[in-house]
Amino acid sequence: MSQTRSQCPDCQPQLPRRSFLKGIGGSAALGAVAPLLTRLPGVYAAPSRSSGAETAVKEFYGTLSDSQRKTLCFPFDHELRRNISANWHITKPRIADDFFTDQQRGIIRQIVKGVTSEDGFERLLKQTEDDDGGLEFYSVAVFGEPGDGKFEFELTGRHLTLRADGDSVDRAAFGGPIVYGHGLEDNPSENLYHYQTLQTNRVFSALDENQRKAALLKSSPKEAVAALPVDGGKYPGIQVADLSAEQRGLVQDTLKVLLAPYRQEDVDEVMQIVQANGGIEALHMAFYQQGDLNDDRVWDIWHVEGPGFVWHFRGAPHVHAYINIGGAKA
Repeated sequence: MSQTRSQCPDCQPQLPRRSFLKGIGGSAALGAVAPLLTRLPGVYAAPSRSSGAETAVKEFYGTLSDSQRKTLCFPFDHELRRNISANWHITKPRIADDFFTDQQRGIIRQIVKGVTSEDGFERLLKQTEDDDGGLEFYSVAVFGEPGDGKFEFELTGRHLTLRADGDSVDRAAFGGPIVYGHGLEDNPSENLYHYQTLQTNRVFSALDENQRKAALLKSSPKEAVAALPVDGGKYPGIQVADLSAEQRGLVQDTLKVLLAPYRQEDVDEVMQIVQANGGIEALHMAFYQQGDLNDDRVWDIWHVEGPGFVWHFRGAPHVHAYINIGGAKA
C-alpha cells in the first residue's frame, strides 16, 4: 500500500518534548492539572505482575547483559517514563539492531502481543510496517526492576507509545498515557483507524439539531494541548448525560470499539475508572469542523473527555491519537 507522508510537525523525529502526566510523579505539562481519580471502591481491575505481557517483560529483563541494561534500563521514576510524543525513540537502539538477540526480539514481540487483542496486534503490526518499516525499527526501555517492586516496559517509535506495567502505576490505565496512529493519507478510508472515526460519527449522526450545535466546534486546539486533561471539569462538546438512553447506548458501543485493540485486563481497568468517575454520563464528546477530509461532514478530528479520561483523535491529515486515562499517583 502506498502512502503519503506529510510534513506534520508532530511527526518529525525528536527527543521527548512533553509530559502528559508528570502526575505519574508530578504535575501535568503546560500548566494543565487533571481532575484525577483519588479513590476507588472495592477490588480494582488491572493487569498484574503475573499477566502474560508482564511475565514476558520479566523474562526480557533477565536476558539483558550488563551493557544492555546500561542503555535500556532506568529507575522507575526516571523522567523518560513521563514523556510522550507522536514520534520519538525512548532509547537509541532499534529492535532490529545487532544490539538485541533473536531471543530478545521474540520476547519483545510477545510483550506487544500480550498488551493487545488479536485484531489490535495485527493492526499494530500493519501500522508499524507502513509507518517505519516494521516493529523492529521501534525502540524499548525498562523502568524499575520487573518482579521486584514497580516496573514498566515501554515501546516507542513513529505513531506509537505502548506500555506494560503490571499495575505499577496505580489507577492509570495502560500504565500511563499512550499513543497510536497511522501515517496513511492517500485515502482516509484506508487508514487503519478510520473505522473509529466512523463509529464516533454514528453518535454525531444520532444527535438532534441542538445537540449537534453543542457537540460540533469550529477549531480543534493544538495537539499538545488537546491531549492534556483540563482543570475544573470544563470539557469541550456535549455531555453524555444530556443524551437520550438510545444515544448513550451508542456512546457505550463507541467505547467498546475504541478499546477493542487492547487486552481485556486494560479494557476492564478503563471501564472501572470511567464508572468510578461518574460513568459514561460524565464524559463529553466534541467533534471539530477543522480538518474535514474530503468535505464529507464525517468529522475526522474528535475528542472524548471527562474526569480522569482523555481520548483525543486527530484524523487529519493522518491519525495521531492520544489516550490518557486514570490517576497520577506513582
